[in-house]
Amino acid sequence: MDRKRAVKFEDLIAWQKARDLTRAIYQATAKGSFAKDFGLRDQIRRAAVSIMSNLAEGFERGGRAEFHQFLSVAKSSCAELRSQLYVALDANHLSASTFQQLLTQAEEVARIIGGLRKAVHTQRLQARTSTARAKSTQSSVLSPERHEPTLR
Repeated sequence: MDRKRAVKFEDLIAWQKARDLTRAIYQATAKGSFAKDFGLRDQIRRAAVSIMSNLAEGFERGGRAEFHQFLSVAKSSCAELRSQLYVALDANHLSASTFQQLLTQAEEVARIIGGLRKAVHTQRLQARTSTARAKSTQSSVLSPERHEPTLR
């Protein structure tokens, strides 16, 4: 598989899919009784925006550890959004088909974020292992005990 390295957050497939989900959430919450349920409407919109925002902010931080943390928050916001979709369905703000479409999108975003989070975690572990090996090699090579000439 030929993967292009993301240079900016907009390159992330997770962010692109989260953007699509956010657009769909805004459209669904602008209609009918959902538009009048200000609390739920605003909360589900905030959760959708949070997914996108945490992906962007974490990516821009530059460090793997921080990116991993922001990915965890984005995935949690995705779970929050899915839970709110059930509330909207139960309150008859969404048809079964719209609910299913939005739920499927949210599950896809969560899977992608989960995969990205796992990849970042693996990279962090590999970087730690490489750093530890390099320090070990460096200390044995630079150790004064090993490189001082033996006096006879």
